[in-house]
Amino acid sequence: MSDLLERYAEVAGADVIHHLRQLSEPLQGMKVVHVNSTKDGGGVAEILRKLVPLMEALGLEVRWEVIHGEPDFFQCTKGFHNALQGHQVSIGPSLLETYERINQENAEKLRPLLEEADFVFIHDPQPAALLGLCPNRRGKWVWRCHIDCSRPYRPVWKYLKGFVAEYDASIFSLAEFAQALPHPQYIIAPSIDPLSEKNMDLPVRDIEEVFERFGLNPGIPLLLQVSRFDRFKDPLGVIAAYREVKRMIPCQLVLAGGGASDDPEGEAVLKEVKMAAAGDPDIHVLLLPPDSHRTINALQRAADLVLQKSIKEGFGLTVSEAMWKGKPVIGGDTGGIRIQVIDHYTGFRVRTPEGAALRIRYLLHHRNKLHEMGQRARRLVKENFLLTRHLRDYLALMIGVTYGLEDRIDTAAALR
Repeated sequence: MSDLLERYAEVAGADVIHHLRQLSEPLQGMKVVHVNSTKDGGGVAEILRKLVPLMEALGLEVRWEVIHGEPDFFQCTKGFHNALQGHQVSIGPSLLETYERINQENAEKLRPLLEEADFVFIHDPQPAALLGLCPNRRGKWVWRCHIDCSRPYRPVWKYLKGFVAEYDASIFSLAEFAQALPHPQYIIAPSIDPLSEKNMDLPVRDIEEVFERFGLNPGIPLLLQVSRFDRFKDPLGVIAAYREVKRMIPCQLVLAGGGASDDPEGEAVLKEVKMAAAGDPDIHVLLLPPDSHRTINALQRAADLVLQKSIKEGFGLTVSEAMWKGKPVIGGDTGGIRIQVIDHYTGFRVRTPEGAALRIRYLLHHRNKLHEMGQRARRLVKENFLLTRHLRDYLALMIGVTYGLEDRIDTAAALR
């Protein structure tokens, strides 16, 4: 067993790694390529950064490629993202032409690699058109959607479906996200890496240091939301909830996040957040660089409560990250948050700032409940949302697609 696999065995258990080795046996030496649109920022890049080396440790030949674009391309694909999450977005012909042209340019560069691969995993809409631009492909192609597309804006989905329908299979994070497609669909929830800088155990000094570094007050409760500055994460709603709490309980709020190269709206949302926070010294808006994993880890461990008050959410890795650290999470009642935050058990699900404030006040007044929920949250993540489970599902999918099995993988069944 490689050193990397041994390290995961210490966290997830030797039997879990033994199972992974069994599943990978028929796949030894296969060439696998993952393609997405950014190396930094967002959950997809974070997952691939850890999933790829672990696949390699099991004997697969794995590459991770990132497509390149221009501002109009990412404006178009941000429109796709918003439309898949239900917004009525008008995307003009010139942007669609740019989308197809950028995919054509990337295909010319990547075609030899993609056409000789045994498996190609295309992540989200940005590179979805690549399949049709690789006519001599010999392997299986899978479209992996990380977005909550339970109720997509139909004109945009119809356009994207023209590319996606030709894939050999697709993956969604929840069954309710799946769409009518002429191929097998698999349900695979995302995961966190327990060995990463963002999730590993930290010395107490590292946690204490974030109070000094960011001017936080260790004497009052700390509320935290970690996410991109994105309207779907509802940072303004988080500020409203904090203000409701502060009327009765002294507290402070940290909104920590960063941008991503494929998200052109982040800067505008950050300005809105700073305007909403202006004049309150207990609101700390932190724009962190992409490599701030240890800082985020320390902030999550320092927090009394963690929020993820999303309006739409494909999964929300920050929820599992906080739960892994023994923190109950108050999350939006949407998407993948629902299979992580078990209401009244590992945290609370809410729909409004007022509802979030009510739950925050309850937990701050009942510290024993806060601790119990946090411990249950950590157990839930260990059993269901670690990288080893995620990889197991990928390997099982590859075996199923390769050998013609049509059974779906439903990781939600593990929660029942």
